[in-house]
Amino acid sequence: MSKITRLVFASHNPGKLKEIADMLQPYRVEVLSAAELNLPDVEETGKTFEENARLKAETLSRMSGLVCLADDSGLCVDCLDGRPGVYSARYAPDRDFDKGMDMLLTEIAATGDQARKAHFSCVLALADPNEGKTRIFEGRVDGHIQEKKTGSNGFGYDPIFVPEGYEKSFAELTSGEKAKISHRGRALQKFLQALA
Repeated sequence: MSKITRLVFASHNPGKLKEIADMLQPYRVEVLSAAELNLPDVEETGKTFEENARLKAETLSRMSGLVCLADDSGLCVDCLDGRPGVYSARYAPDRDFDKGMDMLLTEIAATGDQARKAHFSCVLALADPNEGKTRIFEGRVDGHIQEKKTGSNGFGYDPIFVPEGYEKSFAELTSGEKAKISHRGRALQKFLQALA
């Protein structure tokens, strides 16, 4: 992989952007957001996390002429047959994750499932216009959905997800603690190994 000093991150989500920028800071990679470059949100028409990540990375790399890193990630709940999955952001009405979590907790409670097993998946796609290829990096973290929201760190469904081996939700962990074990952190570690 050619040396990367600057890339555009295909997201308008400030939480995700900060997480990625913080992780790439030691590698002296300047991270620009899609919003900074007036690039649009790419519609996620794929049926898998990889299809969506690839679509976003390749589209915005073409539009900007820059190396583009895109992610698609979501929460997959076992008792809901893997939903909301690739539709995690759209599951929340108007992307209001507070309402989305309430809906999800109600839906899970209705199944009567006691284990409440779930996992977060993340696929990162890196499209490099100089190489003309896209690389894929995947990460996953298993855990369960707790019965109520706790914590105020993080974003999305973090307040209801407890990672395996922990008694705190993602939203109760520091950003450093979360980065070490999160789905995005694990996918990014694979990307950083390739970067190194």
